[in-house]
Amino acid sequence: MPAINYPDPIRIAAAVIVDHNGCMLLVRKRGTLCFMQPGGKRESGESALATLARELKEELGCDLHRAEFLGTFSAPAANEASRCVEAALFHAEVSGEINPGAEIDEVVWAKPLQVSAIPLAPLTETRVFPLLRSRSLRHRIA
Repeated sequence: MPAINYPDPIRIAAAVIVDHNGCMLLVRKRGTLCFMQPGGKRESGESALATLARELKEELGCDLHRAEFLGTFSAPAANEASRCVEAALFHAEVSGEINPGAEIDEVVWAKPLQVSAIPLAPLTETRVFPLLRSRSLRHRIA
């Protein structure tokens, strides 16, 4: 099978936020169908961690309390045809209430093994959920 050649990747920072029941927070942006991790595009000169803190505040109104870098993962972009995302992924603990804001239309808490009814972004489906299934990531939301 031939390799797919994508233009330069969209560099993002994304959060894996897991509650005490093992459910992961997923968001759906306005005008889209797929659910994904909260986070967003890195601005020029901005670190991945700074991006994550800014995006969580803008999109969900919560503060990044603690973060553990899980790695960098790539997958086809959910909302930009013929593009790829390159995500700096963090296991994050947040504080404050989580309320959809900015471009976020909907938030859900989902168990990695119980998401068949939810349309998922490729990064979430092919990279994040397998990672969660292989590791025991549980954090309480402060």
